Amino acid sequence: MATKPPKSDPVQDAPQVAEPKHAAAGLPAIGHTLRIAQQQMGVKRTALTLLRVNQKDGFDCPGCAWPEPDHRHKAEFCENGAKAVAEEATLRRVTPEFFAAHPVADLAGRSGYWLGQQGRLTHPVYLPEGGERYEPVTWERAFDIIAEEITALGSPDEAVFYTSGRTSNEAAFLYQLFARELGTNNLPDCSNMCHESSGSALSETIGIGKGSVLLEDLYKADLIVVAGQNPGTNHPRMLSALEKAKANGAKIISVNPLPEAGLERFKNPQTPQGMLKGAALTDLFLQIRIGGDQALFRLLNKLILDTQGAVDEEFVREHTHGYEEFAEAARAADWDETLAATGLTRQEIEEALRMVLASRRTIVCWAMGLTQHKHSVPTIREVVNFLLLRGNIGRPGAGVCPVRGHSNVQGDRTMGIFERPAPAFLDALEKEFGFAPPRTHGYDVVRAIRALRDGEAKVFFAMGGNFVSASPDTEVTEAAMRRARLTVHVSTKLNRSHAVTGARALILPTLGRTERDLQGGGEQFVTVEDSMGMVHASQGRLDPASPHLLSEPAIVCRLARRVLGADSKVPWEEFEKDYATIRDRIARVIPGFEDFNARVARPGGFTLPHAPRDERRFPTATGKANFTAAPVEYPELPEGRLLLQTLRSHDQYNTTIYGLDDRYRGIRNGRRVVLVNPEDARALRLTDGSYVDLVSEWKDGVERRAPGFRVVHYPTARGCAAAYYPETNVLVPLDSTADTSNTPASKSVVVRLEQSTTD
Repeated sequence: MATKPPKSDPVQDAPQVAEPKHAAAGLPAIGHTLRIAQQQMGVKRTALTLLRVNQKDGFDCPGCAWPEPDHRHKAEFCENGAKAVAEEATLRRVTPEFFAAHPVADLAGRSGYWLGQQGRLTHPVYLPEGGERYEPVTWERAFDIIAEEITALGSPDEAVFYTSGRTSNEAAFLYQLFARELGTNNLPDCSNMCHESSGSALSETIGIGKGSVLLEDLYKADLIVVAGQNPGTNHPRMLSALEKAKANGAKIISVNPLPEAGLERFKNPQTPQGMLKGAALTDLFLQIRIGGDQALFRLLNKLILDTQGAVDEEFVREHTHGYEEFAEAARAADWDETLAATGLTRQEIEEALRMVLASRRTIVCWAMGLTQHKHSVPTIREVVNFLLLRGNIGRPGAGVCPVRGHSNVQGDRTMGIFERPAPAFLDALEKEFGFAPPRTHGYDVVRAIRALRDGEAKVFFAMGGNFVSASPDTEVTEAAMRRARLTVHVSTKLNRSHAVTGARALILPTLGRTERDLQGGGEQFVTVEDSMGMVHASQGRLDPASPHLLSEPAIVCRLARRVLGADSKVPWEEFEKDYATIRDRIARVIPGFEDFNARVARPGGFTLPHAPRDERRFPTATGKANFTAAPVEYPELPEGRLLLQTLRSHDQYNTTIYGLDDRYRGIRNGRRVVLVNPEDARALRLTDGSYVDLVSEWKDGVERRAPGFRVVHYPTARGCAAAYYPETNVLVPLDSTADTSNTPASKSVVVRLEQSTTD
């Protein structure tokens, strides 16, 4: 039998601390996976569900976007993927009786962990203006409420339509279509908060804002650089790919402020050899100071330029633009400045250079450790410079590899979830559907929060996600949400956002990936795009958690029919009945999806075209790959302060908290910890186990405080600290964002540590 959800909120501020681990996965991962799955689903449901995850005839894991290999193991899932599946396929239920027993004020005082553990939502519920509790509401009345508020707006631009990365291609296409027929491009999404810097840099330099490698390229690489990323927790199946690359002769350089167990040694639970011994993955660990990556790659580029024969001159001549200006800037790189910016030694950088020069095929992988700084976009441009110098884009076994988070975050953007759509995309929509989409750019996440704060936006609609917990500057974000006339969340489970409402609020429960989707046209499937541009089908088989659930496509179609009325030029009723009709329209609007229905029916799906990878063609303004030159930036650290990065625990996926342990880092039964280098701690007179408040310092002079964090002496880079989000999002100012991409700068927050009053 599955266990019942906790009735009381567990204490999270008294963690137990042990030595960090130096290997990931293995038997402990199997044991933890089975325990969590059985607690949520029971034994039989666990077996039936997990054996269908990431299979060609199964459903796509609702966790990360790492691609599946062509030849798949029967257990093609990782520990954290199994946790995500278990929480969706749980037997626990949140019914109208739950809301009757728990006023919104009570929910607001609960932790995100407690809320998530209550189970699946079963009915649409409504919080009336002035009400204290959510109450059950019919779907028809829910859509009437939304229509009332939207039609009362002075402009469609007073509505915001947010989405997380787990929305299917079909739902995302319909969602943006509805917003644009309504008349707004206010389509912020979770990309704005994570990989927007990657898209901005790559679009400018290679002409497409996506990675240029396929899974097979990792197996062919001579060198893989993993920068600002923790695969062992955030994309665990990537470790299998790195293990295979190592077996094929690849070398791996890890660039990170923290040592991560998964990159030290991987004990593959799918093989006896892996379970017993495991594979050492990292050949060189560069423990970089937070935010020093641009300086590191700039110096490596200088050293490549200074090495006779190291530059691929033919590639540079035929396929690139801006080389001379870049080379002049790179040759000015300074050793002393680089060592100060990175915290590395000259010997470490010279060893990295030797590995770079010995490699003909190099891949650079990165995640939010590179994307969430003020200077993230120039940092990623410098990574592109690094690869262009030696011809490592458009060559098998080489290229750029931004590793995305949610399982369809890349697909959502492909489908048009973007506040700044390309004119060609809008032209295609207009031609296909016969209405004129708005051309004015809309709000991204940060601008949407400002608009809600300032009363310029009045309706907030979220298709999935946990916007309040995912966003920066928590107090500002929550105050902004409470100024809305109406907040609506399409969700499978409870989260913090449901307790931070506008004057009126709706929670609309939806089907999950694991569940059967039966519409008028029969049983349906949806599609997703992984982190490497592979599109494939996903079809759940479990009975829905409640007969009152609607699928995301059905919710959008019914909402559109109610709001837009009979004048709409889009066949919403037809789309709801048969998702194949949606895919037919996608095929006519979005390049690369031609003959969509036939191609996605093939086991494993199909690969989207990528001009730089496929033909060394770069669709930029210059028609070539662009070298860039920007001043080297890195965070300045005042005396007595530390540079804080926010991160996930191992029992966490984005803002979803599966448990209170971070097994690989040695943290148990708590989340309010701050990891500090022992030498820094001694200099600041912080003993291991003492409690501090984290106070961020920024130019606006506003004091932002996260109280009651246990100091943990930990082998971080000197001058650096780390703590979990969303608890530390309060420390990130709304206006502290990356240049160009406007992504919150959550990985480089200057903080002081003050003795806590809770000590």
